[in-house]
Amino acid sequence: MKIFGWTPTTDGAGVVGPGERLSWPKTLGIGVQHVVAMFGSTFLVPVLTGFPPATTLLFSGVGTLLFLLITGNRLPSYLGSSFAVISPITAATASQGMGSALGGIVAVGVLLILVGGVVHLVGTAWIEKLMPPVVTGAIVALIGLNLAPAAKANYEKAAVTATITLVCLILSLALFKGMLGRLAIFTSVLIGYAVAWFRGEVDFSKVSAASWVGFPEFHAPSFSWAVLPMFLPVVLVLVAENVGHVRSVAQMTGEDYDPVMGRALASDGLATVLAGAGGGSATTTYAENIGVMAATRVYSTAAYWVAGVAAILLGMSPKVGAVIASIPPGVLGGITTALYGLVGILGVRIWVEARVDFSKPINQLTAAVPLIIGIADFTWSVGEVTFTGIALGSVAAIVIYQGMRLLGRSGSAALD
Repeated sequence: MKIFGWTPTTDGAGVVGPGERLSWPKTLGIGVQHVVAMFGSTFLVPVLTGFPPATTLLFSGVGTLLFLLITGNRLPSYLGSSFAVISPITAATASQGMGSALGGIVAVGVLLILVGGVVHLVGTAWIEKLMPPVVTGAIVALIGLNLAPAAKANYEKAAVTATITLVCLILSLALFKGMLGRLAIFTSVLIGYAVAWFRGEVDFSKVSAASWVGFPEFHAPSFSWAVLPMFLPVVLVLVAENVGHVRSVAQMTGEDYDPVMGRALASDGLATVLAGAGGGSATTTYAENIGVMAATRVYSTAAYWVAGVAAILLGMSPKVGAVIASIPPGVLGGITTALYGLVGILGVRIWVEARVDFSKPINQLTAAVPLIIGIADFTWSVGEVTFTGIALGSVAAIVIYQGMRLLGRSGSAALD
């Protein structure tokens, strides 16, 4: 398929493939749905980490367009903010400032580009051997559960607002299906924001001072060996997320995306490097937008070009960024109490879908030890370098699994 060369189709009730498109008005409508679907999660990451929201939105859109170009406009996907970087960004910013956190994001992107290059040459079999589902699930779960103290801190600053926001989120997910259900985060934040405004918890001073059109707030990265270990596990999560999401899209569309898997990883890495170089957050392919495709059966990459351009335009409005940044702690506390827990449950979901047998010692310990390390946030300092719970837990998951696997081969009961 040629870049920008979509085949027009009028079959709005059927399946619209990646190389096809509906009429441009309908394509714009689907593109807007993708923007709304990604918006709730994408803007939360910079708000929670103290990054400028408009900058993250801008690089999210730029990254999506680069992703489409690098994958030959074959793979419909949106690159939104990754929740995997919240904990290391928070820790790095607290210890050495925003610049060091951005340096960590750039390092993550560079490593992801390298992984993408290897995958392009030799495939993904080595990833599956290094990180089988029991390992991947443990890493994803510990990253979400490691964030529990951050959710508690925000919740306690405005417990009433937080509780109302959380209840709205639960009710939205319980009562609504389809697009309304997928917009639960966005609508719950809006309701929580209104409650916070009524209770006098919203500061509008920066909103009124911000202009409608202009460049977002850019920041330059700095590099410190002391914080880089915090970000290394993020690469493992992004690899697992991207591979899983690409295969989900392949299953829905019936397309063979294995030949572009390496490009997908590398393009996400490039998008992350660019974001970190300018003040944005790390990116990843988004399940939220895969959900939109599942609901609409429209897989056209044209809709993603619309979404990417729309995100760039939103990022060029300081007013929008200021409104997002004004979301008070109570609203964030209510939302993240559920979201961080859901990230943890994603790890459990990986175990369930892969039918991991937890009667075996190798699987029990591969999950148990890293979870405790991550939840309790163990730390280990070597000179100026500090390894946090996420880094230690991720390494522990891989080492325990591979170590017990080797011992099992030598005749022990590790695999029984």
